Amino acid sequence: MIKRILLLSIISLGFFLPAQASDTKKILIIASNIEDMGDPDKHDARNNLWEYAPPYHIFVSHGYDVEFASPAGGVVPFMMEPLGISSYTIKYEGFLDRANRSLTPNQVKPENYAAVFIGGGYGTLFDVASNQKLLDIMAKIYDNGGVIGSCGHGAGAFANAKLKSGNFMVQGKRVAGFPNSTEREKSWAKQGTLLPFLVEEQLRKNGAIVVNKDSIADKHEVIIDKRIVSSMFLPSAALVAKEMLILLEHEKK
Repeated sequence: MIKRILLLSIISLGFFLPAQASDTKKILIIASNIEDMGDPDKHDARNNLWEYAPPYHIFVSHGYDVEFASPAGGVVPFMMEPLGISSYTIKYEGFLDRANRSLTPNQVKPENYAAVFIGGGYGTLFDVASNQKLLDIMAKIYDNGGVIGSCGHGAGAFANAKLKSGNFMVQGKRVAGFPNSTEREKSWAKQGTLLPFLVEEQLRKNGAIVVNKDSIADKHEVIIDKRIVSSMFLPSAALVAKEMLILLEHEKK
């Protein structure tokens, strides 16, 4: 069912957006270098391919140059089988070639990017959320008028980012991320006990208005608030990218 929803979401995007090239700016995708959660059972913490490949496809197919960054640079590991649009973008659009040459934080110049996207997978909670240089990069892109997008656990990656005003970037904004209720139901991270923090809790701690399954009717809804675009679950990753591009095109007018 998830595969079907994801594929239909991708196909439908052609009806929403014209294939326009960006002016000069790029989109930065931030991913984790972590493979497991460091526990004896080696619970998987790799980036979720289905939350990264579809947004990448949306960005490049609309003329945007996309670069990857990670805490350590270089290879970023992915889980999930490459199916549908993921397989296509790997084969024809250089997804893995770009991802596995990810920049280090020191190589990133925030002024060159119009937007930043962070997908899911548990790794971002371990190495991206605590990397001050990456947090500063996200904040600077936002302060420069850029758009921030996330899916699933990706919102936890920027929960701690502070703007030049000194406020947390998420403060006072509606943000969706992987919900506590689902985290505590699943064994993927031992009901969340292996994690450095739970996404909802960190967002709420830093002033976000958390959106979850209790506050919206459709758990796949994309939430947009002041240039932060977010969703709870992976089937909406491509729709987050679509909404990010709509905001970018609006900003250029």
